[in-house]
Amino acid sequence: MSPQAAAKRLILIVDDDQLLAEFLSVILRSAGYDTVQAHSADQALRLVAEREPDMALLDIHMPGMSGLELAKQLNRETSVPFMFLSGRGDADAGKQAAAHGAVGFLVKPVDEKQLMPAFEAGLARADEIRQLRRTELNLNAALQAGRETSLAVGLLMCKFQTDRNTAFEVLRDHARSSRRKVNEVADQLLAAEEILNGLHAAFNARLRK
Repeated sequence: MSPQAAAKRLILIVDDDQLLAEFLSVILRSAGYDTVQAHSADQALRLVAEREPDMALLDIHMPGMSGLELAKQLNRETSVPFMFLSGRGDADAGKQAAAHGAVGFLVKPVDEKQLMPAFEAGLARADEIRQLRRTELNLNAALQAGRETSLAVGLLMCKFQTDRNTAFEVLRDHARSSRRKVNEVADQLLAAEEILNGLHAAFNARLRK
């Protein structure tokens, strides 16, 4: 990644070893990234609350709240992707990292030559996950919009005793003439019908008194 492109990416380094945190910060900054350091999980959470980073590097073993516990909280409360800093580089360490939702892990002592390829692979994986989440959200929104439009079409068919195509075309033409999306008009129509049904029930209740 070019320095210009990377400069906008903020990396949070969480390690109680201040020398290591500074070492990682220097390397990442030289590659064009912005960095911020935290030397405890509590400090990291305060920084995340101020501004969510594009990636967090979490030391697994820290006094107080561990990196694993911090990772669980980040998963619950934020969308921050993270990698672990581990003193172990075996298969179990990799499984542990994956089980906690990490996009990768770096082995201590950190080798400067191996740091950037591993880090950027993790960052690329994080970007893929973000894109998948955005796609899922867009799909869910589209499905919901389609459901609302179908309900509105059914309502028009019932009220005006017409076929589905005619009902949809009238709904679409009305949306176009008012320069709005079909699902927006459909949502408004359903809301109005709900209000009318509520008023109808209220009138009936009053008449029965």
